[in-house]
Amino acid sequence: MTIKLKPGSTDLGTLARIWHKICPVKLSAEAHPAIAASAKIVAKAAQGEIAIYGINTGFGKLASIKIPTEDTAQLQRNLVLSHCCGVGEALEPATTRLMMALKLLSLGRGASGVRLDVCSLLEGMIAASVLPVVPTQGSVGASGDLAPLAHMAAVMIGAGEAKFNGQVMGGGEALKKAGLKPITLKAKEGLALLNGTQFSTACALASVFTSWRLIEVCLVTSALTTDAIMGSTAPLRSEIHALRGHKGEIDVADAMSKLLNGSAIRESHRLGDTRVQDPYCIRCQPQVTGAAVDLIRFAARTLEIEANAVTDNPLVLTDTNDIVSGGNFHAEPVAFAVDQIAMAISEIGAIAQRRVALMVDPTLSFDLPAFLSPKPGINSGFMIAEVTTAALMSENKHLAHPCSIDSTPTSANQEDHVSMAAHGARRLTRMNENLAVILAVEAMCAVQGVEERAPLRTSEALQKAAERFREDIARLEEDRYMADDIKAATRLTTTGALATASGVKLTL
Repeated sequence: MTIKLKPGSTDLGTLARIWHKICPVKLSAEAHPAIAASAKIVAKAAQGEIAIYGINTGFGKLASIKIPTEDTAQLQRNLVLSHCCGVGEALEPATTRLMMALKLLSLGRGASGVRLDVCSLLEGMIAASVLPVVPTQGSVGASGDLAPLAHMAAVMIGAGEAKFNGQVMGGGEALKKAGLKPITLKAKEGLALLNGTQFSTACALASVFTSWRLIEVCLVTSALTTDAIMGSTAPLRSEIHALRGHKGEIDVADAMSKLLNGSAIRESHRLGDTRVQDPYCIRCQPQVTGAAVDLIRFAARTLEIEANAVTDNPLVLTDTNDIVSGGNFHAEPVAFAVDQIAMAISEIGAIAQRRVALMVDPTLSFDLPAFLSPKPGINSGFMIAEVTTAALMSENKHLAHPCSIDSTPTSANQEDHVSMAAHGARRLTRMNENLAVILAVEAMCAVQGVEERAPLRTSEALQKAAERFREDIARLEEDRYMADDIKAATRLTTTGALATASGVKLTL
């Protein structure tokens, strides 16, 4: 099924589908007149004598150099090739596809001055899965994501590298095998393709979609932990959270209450429990995870706006026939958003790690065996698995240091303040990977802990999650090679299988 893009109003759900699913993507026909109108304005300007940045001048610090009309096409080609300076590992295919779709959305607003042919080629590449090889390092987030987007544009002119049918090959060869033809860029078209925030925004959105899945898993693992240590559900009461009023907190408390509803373990200690209050990692789960939920929701809204934005330069204002230089390419909104997401991911992992530590400590776990081993002493149980979560938690804390507050002047001081949104967004991938492992180890410990409460059983929803977990990871009776267990459990958290099994769902 083809996904239709409506520039200016494409929502997060549509963007998520593009990222999750390989399918054709096309601009709505409603966008075509505006695209054509802006291209006409640029074509006329390119024939004129007045120097207009990006049309008939050099770029950056070279903007004062006027370029003859007959050299316009060469100017655009040279721009693309000279900016292909990216390094590092290649962007994953799903995020590359999303980046291309975001570029379509931006060009589709009809303020970039490109011909419809440029958009059609991008549509054709997405439909045929001709995905440019885009190195992930080299952008400072202003003037946009120049190097990464140049590698995308290079394939469109028959240069660079692309992946097609599982193989990496020259961009021109990939287009030919897919039945597509490279394009000769006209005035401003190269600049419009590589000037913008689509790389940073695509990477940020991919991490939002991943972290949201992990949040849903976190609701399951934290509820299992609550039952494993025989924690109280009183702190989940809706009246408490209504008095504070934060939506994320209210939603998390409600979801956890539903997950724990009907637990025989909970009912067994409702009366006569000598403990007055649980540690904060149990009692304050809605407040901490809920705050992270609010933060990611806020960042997601920022990214949704950015996904629909025109972020190249100069911009073509068709209402007044003006071509105006501005600074929409500066990715500061994206940089702030990814820093917020980083803090949220870090804190979700931090409180989850404390729950793991709680379960393995016999002085705090309310009669669970030491390190959750049925035979502690000769067996170490989950001792070092907990240490691994501590290492990953600490790593995420360091990675959460804000990138948006860093800047360095580039391009002979013309571009003297930059956002650092690109690597700020890319580090979220690693942070999510770390969080997935922390939650995987929590699931390993929590399921084992719940089983220690037999013959008492947890709730039906959590029991389903535990049973799904046991399909892939056996109960720990004696010490064994545990790395494989952690890998298997991490697959369950990464795919969201535990959340699916429990039926929990949180709206982004």
